[in-house]
Amino acid sequence: VEIKLRHGMNAKGITGETQNKIIQAITSFALYGFPESHAASFALIAYASAFLKCHYLAAFTTAMLNNQPMGFYQPATLIKDAQRHGLKFKPIDVTRSQWECTIEETSEDLVVRIGLRYVKGLRKETAQQILEQRIIQPFVSIEDLKQRVPHIQKDELRVLASIGAMNFISSKTRIHRRSALWQVERSGRPAGALFEAQLRADDSESSSLFSPLDPMDDEERLVADFRGTGLTVGHHPMARHRANLNRNGVSPASRLASLRDGSVVCVAGAVIVRQRPGTAKGFVFLSLEDETGVANIIITPQLFERDHTTVVHNSFLIIEGVLQNQDGVISVKAGNIKPFHLSRAAAPAHDFY
Repeated sequence: VEIKLRHGMNAKGITGETQNKIIQAITSFALYGFPESHAASFALIAYASAFLKCHYLAAFTTAMLNNQPMGFYQPATLIKDAQRHGLKFKPIDVTRSQWECTIEETSEDLVVRIGLRYVKGLRKETAQQILEQRIIQPFVSIEDLKQRVPHIQKDELRVLASIGAMNFISSKTRIHRRSALWQVERSGRPAGALFEAQLRADDSESSSLFSPLDPMDDEERLVADFRGTGLTVGHHPMARHRANLNRNGVSPASRLASLRDGSVVCVAGAVIVRQRPGTAKGFVFLSLEDETGVANIIITPQLFERDHTTVVHNSFLIIEGVLQNQDGVISVKAGNIKPFHLSRAAAPAHDFY
C-alpha cells in the first residue's frame, strides 16, 4: 500500500519531506485508529447503559434478563447487582409469571417478576398452555393445573414445585415446596393405605394439600433455586455466613475500596468469571462475588500453575493477597488460594480462556 501511495504522490508532484510526513502521519494513525474507533463505540454503549441503569433500573434489568444469553455476566449476577442498587424482585409463580420477565407496580415501587423462561426444562409450549388456561380461570390446585395442561410432563411439574413456583396455587393457603413436590408425585395416583384415613378425615382441598414432609430449609431452597433456574431472588449464598467470615478476618467486597493500597487482605466469594487472555502473559483474572459486590483477583502464572485445580474446579474460593488500588481501580493480587466449601448453591461461572 505504501509503495502504491508513494507512486501516486510522485505522479502528483508530492515528494521529499512532505511525502515522508504524510506517510508517517498515516502510519501513526493506523497504529491506534482501529482501537480508537472501537473505544469510541464502546464508550457510547457504556454511557447509554449507565444512563438507563441509573434512571430506569427496572426496565433496563428486565430487558437484560429477557435477552439472555448476552454480555459478560450471568443472570444471577445481574439480579444481585440490581438488588444492591435497590431493585426488588419477585420469584417465578405459575399464578403470576409470564414467559418473559415483567415489571409489576406496587404501592411503593416497581418490582421485577422473574419469567417462566428461566425454569430449566420447561418447554415454551407448556408455558404457553399454562398462561392460556390461567386467563380462562385461575388454577385451584396442582391437580387442576395438570388436568387443564394435559401435555405438561412430570419433570416439568417437579421443577416448578422445587423452585416454589406453585406455592400460591391454592386459593386458601400457601403451600411449601416439599408439599408441592408431594402433590406432584401423588397426582393421578391413589394416596395409598398409609394416608387414606388422614385424607378421608379432611375436606377435599385440605386433602390435596396434606403432606408428611417438612419444609425446605434456607440452604435447600437456595440449592433448589440454582438447580432449577440458575439464579435466586433470595439471599446471596454468602450472606448467611457473613458473621463467621467477619470473625475470621474475611473482608466483604464492598470494604476493599476503603482499605490502604498494599494492605494484606482476605476475600471470599462465588467465582462468577475466570479469564486468561492471550495477551496477559499467562496471568489469570477472577471475579469473586459476595452479597456486597464483586472483588477482582489477579493470579500470577506461577500461582495458577500451582493451584490450577483449585481455581478451575471450585465454585467458591477464599483468597489472601495484597490489595492494589490504582487510580480507584481495586484488585487483589493473590498469594494464597483455598477452596471454600460454602454451599452447593452457585451459578456456573463464565470462563474465558
